[in-house]
Amino acid sequence: MAKALLGYVGGSDPRLLAEMRRLQQRVQDLESELVRIQAENDALSAGASHGDPLLESIDVPQAEPALT
Repeated sequence: MAKALLGYVGGSDPRLLAEMRRLQQRVQDLESELVRIQAENDALSAGASHGDPLLESIDVPQAEPALT
């Protein structure tokens, strides 16, 4: 059954294994970046809720679209 799932008897293809390792590393890098960005966002949100003078000096009467 395992041979049928693999599709061939030759074992794992080294190129496939290398690609899997590369993709796993990329996922780890993206997860780390996500954690960093979430921490930065939390810090900015905390600063905004505590009356940060820099954020209060920005005058935006109406929200503007990100893309035009």
